[in-house]
Amino acid sequence: MSLLTDLINLNLSDTTDKIIAEYIWIGGSGMDIRSKARTLNGVVSDPQKLPKWNYDGSSTGQAPGEDSEVMCDAYTPAGEPIPTNKRHNAAKIFSHPDVVAEVPWYGIEQEYTLLQKDSKWPLGWPIGGYPGPQGPYYCGAGADKAFGRDIVDSHYKACLYAGINISGINGEVMPGQWEFQVGPAVGISAGDELWVARYILERITEIAGVVVSFDPKPIAGDWNGAGAHTNYSTKSMRNDGGFEVIKKAIGKLQLRHKEHIAAYGEGNERRLTGRHETADINTFIWGVANRGASIRVGRDTEKEGKGYFEDRRPASNMDPYVVTSMIAETTILWKP
Repeated sequence: MSLLTDLINLNLSDTTDKIIAEYIWIGGSGMDIRSKARTLNGVVSDPQKLPKWNYDGSSTGQAPGEDSEVMCDAYTPAGEPIPTNKRHNAAKIFSHPDVVAEVPWYGIEQEYTLLQKDSKWPLGWPIGGYPGPQGPYYCGAGADKAFGRDIVDSHYKACLYAGINISGINGEVMPGQWEFQVGPAVGISAGDELWVARYILERITEIAGVVVSFDPKPIAGDWNGAGAHTNYSTKSMRNDGGFEVIKKAIGKLQLRHKEHIAAYGEGNERRLTGRHETADINTFIWGVANRGASIRVGRDTEKEGKGYFEDRRPASNMDPYVVTSMIAETTILWKP
């Protein structure tokens, strides 16, 4: 065997019933995805039946050295969620009977930027220089417009293979920037699927020798930033008369704008400037078909009187457990 890929692609089922299980979790920064693997004696079809396993939390910024044992899914050995475990609180919100009854749907548009490994400059850009201005790159085709499509297409297929409900991909406005969409997904599964899709992307870019950045404004100046627009609807919004429910929900979101912005991603103030298809970070506006708004309602929703809306405020590095649960808690449970 002359290639490492020959070994990576070995079919173990010919010689053993044992499998390799990859355990993944979110590290101390809230965006560093960690993983390690272990051997199991056979296939496990239900994740709940996987053996519990711990990791060194002192090496991931999640525990002190004298008490560093942390369980994957980010709990202490005593069963208490550690501070970076945002899924725990989200699960409580999504299991609330009123939220369950509304069957909240999410579609998350994850933007990201591919960077050259050594220079940390966007893929396809001349080192220390700039490409032509934005315009031809969005959904573009050609070697001078689309940079990294092999990575993007590999990620797309890998997510489908893994069972992620990835619904599409496209090239973004800034060259070297791309987007994939996850959804529609119900409740907490939106966060689960987005995190695993991010992990798969990290592994594919690792193989390709390229760095993936979720920074909301990786290049300063007249270039689009990177967001994670979150499309949302409830059962009441999807039913007849749902547009009135949507307008009431948007009113609630407006009242908690500052609270949400504080939790919608690090560095978002560099992106939400009122330019490049964003609303200013200190201003809350909504509108039909307005991509410069905080909340955008589609023309079809207005026409049909029911449907969904898009929260355009979340940054590309937002935690989907936080964003999705905050939207649900505010629009369904919160009484202003």
